[in-house]
Amino acid sequence: MSASTPRRTGTRAAETAARKARLIDAALGLAAEGGYDAVQMRDVAARADVALGTLYRHFSSKDQLLLAALLDQAATLRDNLERRPPAGATPAERVADVLRRASRALERDPRVTGALVTALFVNDAAAAPIKAGVREHLMAMLGTALDGADVDDLEGVVDVLGHTWISTMAFWSSGLGDGVSMSTRLERAAHLLLD
Repeated sequence: MSASTPRRTGTRAAETAARKARLIDAALGLAAEGGYDAVQMRDVAARADVALGTLYRHFSSKDQLLLAALLDQAATLRDNLERRPPAGATPAERVADVLRRASRALERDPRVTGALVTALFVNDAAAAPIKAGVREHLMAMLGTALDGADVDDLEGVVDVLGHTWISTMAFWSSGLGDGVSMSTRLERAAHLLLD
């Protein structure tokens, strides 16, 4: 093995990561323009300037692609929460802060949020590991906010809050939100469960 082999592997990994990022950005751009239906694999490949076969090597469906975008967003938020922990004197306030921060980016673009929610609810067995990753990030973020809280069923509360967040995204992105923000609804749920 030559000394240059690790560099090639590192370069290849960096190129692959950059390509995946371009694909995700292209999918999000298309979703911003026209929602879930606007995300067509051929258009994603063209916008990202990669061959269609290359796109399918990384993501076998647009749902996997959109879920990868959601996973990236969840990972970024989790990293941000580690750098700047949830604010609040009570567990409910800290959970509300996490949910508010999780919703902020999603509220900026209802079309993208709708596309991400649609992908989340598609029954695609191959996407299950990505969905599990999104759930893991969400549960970890909520768990961090509840760390040290005197809650009888911590895992149950975290699970209910996770489901509430997902259903609130679906409700809001489908236009049923009557002008009330996702974060306001989620903050209310946190207080109802934890106060």
